[in-house]
Amino acid sequence: MSELFSTPIHPLIFFLLGAILIAVLPATKDKIASIITVIIPVVSFISLLQWQQGSFGFYQLLGLELTLLKIDGLSLLFAYLFHLAAFIAGIYAFHINDRLQQAASLLYVGSALGAVFAGDWITLFIFWELLALTSVMLILSRRTQASYRSSIRYFIIQVLSGVLLFSGALMIAHQAGTPSITALVLNTDILSINTGYDVAIWLIFIAYGIKCGFPLFHSWVADAYPQATPTGAIFLISITTKVAIYALARSFAGTDFLVTIGLVMSCFPIIFAIIENDLRRVLAYSIISQIGFMICAIGIGTEMAINGAVATAFNHVIYKSLLMMSMGAVLLRVGHVDGSHLGGLYKSMPKTAIFSIIGALSISTPLFAGFVSKAIIMSEMLKAGHIIGWLLLLAAAAGVFLASGIKAPYFAFFAKDSGLRVKEAPTNMLFAMTIAAVLCLVIGIFPSTLYSILPYPIDYSPYDVTHVVTQLQLLFFSTFAFVWLSRKNWYPSELRSTNLDIDWFYRKLFPKAWMKVCQFSHLSHQCFVLLSTKVLNNVVMSLAKYSRPDALLGRAWSINGMLLSLLCVLLFVLFFNYSQ
Repeated sequence: MSELFSTPIHPLIFFLLGAILIAVLPATKDKIASIITVIIPVVSFISLLQWQQGSFGFYQLLGLELTLLKIDGLSLLFAYLFHLAAFIAGIYAFHINDRLQQAASLLYVGSALGAVFAGDWITLFIFWELLALTSVMLILSRRTQASYRSSIRYFIIQVLSGVLLFSGALMIAHQAGTPSITALVLNTDILSINTGYDVAIWLIFIAYGIKCGFPLFHSWVADAYPQATPTGAIFLISITTKVAIYALARSFAGTDFLVTIGLVMSCFPIIFAIIENDLRRVLAYSIISQIGFMICAIGIGTEMAINGAVATAFNHVIYKSLLMMSMGAVLLRVGHVDGSHLGGLYKSMPKTAIFSIIGALSISTPLFAGFVSKAIIMSEMLKAGHIIGWLLLLAAAAGVFLASGIKAPYFAFFAKDSGLRVKEAPTNMLFAMTIAAVLCLVIGIFPSTLYSILPYPIDYSPYDVTHVVTQLQLLFFSTFAFVWLSRKNWYPSELRSTNLDIDWFYRKLFPKAWMKVCQFSHLSHQCFVLLSTKVLNNVVMSLAKYSRPDALLGRAWSINGMLLSLLCVLLFVLFFNYSQ
């Protein structure tokens, strides 16, 4: 086995072969296709364990030497994460018989692995765009009108990100002679110094920001993820934004501006999550908030902060997938996840309800996964002197627990009984949720299991008395606030509606403005046609008036009169020519 995998085999090859096998299998071999989606991550992971750090897979493109495989601690951790996510999601999706979704999910994971192992921006761009192409299939697979429209909006935004990345990469390659990702200086505020690559840096920065869900670019997360299939959403929340977090950590670590962006991202989505009715959209908004924590850590830029960012990304995939899997099971059995029309499902889906509670506790509760990674970020915020930022992150942690940790499980399973009686989630879904729940507990109780694979050495214990007590107080406050507001009927009512934020501009304002422009153009055209018709009618009537047999133009002219008219015309032409 060690001889077989002594040379790095790009994981994309395994996932590409798996997708091809699924595509060519006979229609009667649906279970084999499901087995392939589970086996491929295992085989690829075995290959990954044999790798040595270094750069491999050099190739020439347009006179530039590009690197297909750059293996180090940072890229390996995200590779482990994506393999784990693919394995859990493959088990969760084992019951489906949808070749498009199954093949697209394997190609999607393979593209993500290609992106994190890319050693230059050109290679990164190629896989960046493959991510967009393959992930949009997971939204289209829902096969509804809403998912179709959402997939178009999602695809446009993702392609825009790729175009900006490619433009910046070409500028770097032209000016520096190399498209290497390490061409930019790491661990410094590269956005505030004059490096000669200012425009290129900003283009790449915005490209990463779009895929991360920066403020003003974030609405695609809440728009697209809830429209994906129940199984496709698990792949989406595990990969797209995490690839962008990796890219930021690789190229923009230590950029102070990211701390401000991260703080804004941590706080504002909580408002929308609280008033949102679609529980998968609630979780999507909380994803944006949690990404804000990671971006703050990347902005600080120390090795310990980067450890905190990637550890939070690792844990976030596990516990947020667990929450989304529980909501996906509800969507599968009920047909919707509107909090206003759920409640009492714990009676018929008790196991799913328990897993949902574990996912909620894992957000930031001691002895669960989220606590041991966020503790690093909070500690680094204090060390960096960001006191106000530390307070804002504390408030954001409480808000996220309130919005997605309490609201989503409560309205789905424990609110006023809606009378719904459905089957428990399929066995494969329960098994996938079991794996995620066990990981949440193991990482929370034994954080060294995660700390040992972080990119930088770490000697940290998250269970100091101050941090534990502070976090428990915040969680208690969040729970008390939810209960008190609910009993007072002050908590926002769950109404079947779609709340819009920045996407109001392109989903409401721009279409209405375009309709007005079209209406004005149509009205202007009608007025022009009517006016032109009227003028032509008047001209025709005038000509008809003077063309009657007894009129000036209709009666016969004498030879002398005709000669006199021609002479006048000739004199006018001669005068006009010689006057120039």
